[in-house]
Amino acid sequence: MKHICILGSTGSIGTQALQVVDLLRDHINIVGLAAGSNVDLIEQQIEGFDPDVVALADEAKADLLRMRMKGKRVEVLGGQEGVIQVATAPKADMVLSAIVGIAGLIPTLEAIKAGKHIALANKESLVTAGSIVMKAAAEAGVPILPVDGEHSAIFQCLLADKRRENIHRLILTASGGPFHNCSTDELCSVSPEQALRHPNWSMGRRITIDSATLMNKGFEVIEARWLFDMDVSKIDVVIHPESIVHSMVEFIDGSILAHLSTADMRLQIQLALTYPERRTSPVEYLDLAQAGRLTFCEADMEKFPCLGYAYEAGETGGTMPAVVNGADEVAVSAFLERKIDFLKIPNIIKQAMEAHEPAINPSLEDIMAADMWAREFAEKTITQHSE
Repeated sequence: MKHICILGSTGSIGTQALQVVDLLRDHINIVGLAAGSNVDLIEQQIEGFDPDVVALADEAKADLLRMRMKGKRVEVLGGQEGVIQVATAPKADMVLSAIVGIAGLIPTLEAIKAGKHIALANKESLVTAGSIVMKAAAEAGVPILPVDGEHSAIFQCLLADKRRENIHRLILTASGGPFHNCSTDELCSVSPEQALRHPNWSMGRRITIDSATLMNKGFEVIEARWLFDMDVSKIDVVIHPESIVHSMVEFIDGSILAHLSTADMRLQIQLALTYPERRTSPVEYLDLAQAGRLTFCEADMEKFPCLGYAYEAGETGGTMPAVVNGADEVAVSAFLERKIDFLKIPNIIKQAMEAHEPAINPSLEDIMAADMWAREFAEKTITQHSE
């Protein structure tokens, strides 16, 4: 029996994780849940999974939840400290880190320091502070199991041969998003509704927009750099619209191992939660004959410059990835609120990168300061644009 806490339980990954757990109750016990502000949904999750402790980052909503849970055995906490208490709950063996954005960094680090095994879906932890997170995990002897489909695929391919000297490159696949076949002129008039219609995956709003700009794939390059200790130059991206091949590893002899499955995040979530065991999952088996042709092509970094900016940030290192992440989060939010058009997202990120002087060996405080600077810079740039 594994005892698990889920950070971000009301989000896309969190809700799918609980679907997985619901089918594995003989093997997995939910100790704690943490979320942002969704009182109604986390109340349903409490009723369904009977955790010992829950937290809402929104203090006012935590107070409301306390009132609703009066007389129940569950402990209700609030604010970031409450989230951290869930992440470090003594009974937990593993923490699924699925909080969206840099807000997931500190709770993930605290869980690592507390010796919890990490199922990582919060890519910003490694994008912004990869060196710090991986060092902490090494010192604590804590494994980090990837939940992202692409990194889970690479992780599984490397089980065959993880010797660094035998690896030529990692190949991340990208669906290309909803605008893969659009011209740059067509991208000028893209609406939030169009950008949120991902052809293959059901994800949260920010990651769906990041998929449409290919920024999400760029973040995955940086994440893979830390997870697998590979230079950014050894990590390639190819467009694969069918989303059947989730990623590949090429070895020095020219052979390539690929991971294929139905496009359903519950498969990767379940593996991270049950590893090293595999169990029957709710995901449909892949019918290769029905899948038909699998196609691949190069990513167009001229049409989708966010991918190139992520590569540049990954090569530069230091605080630059945190700046890209912070500026992107603000720009995506502004696009969803119709304050800027789609093509302004990469423009704002580029301006933030050009204005930032990165610290090369940053502390956690340096990273958080760079994130705040990038957000303020992006907000100011957006305000100037709208005037």
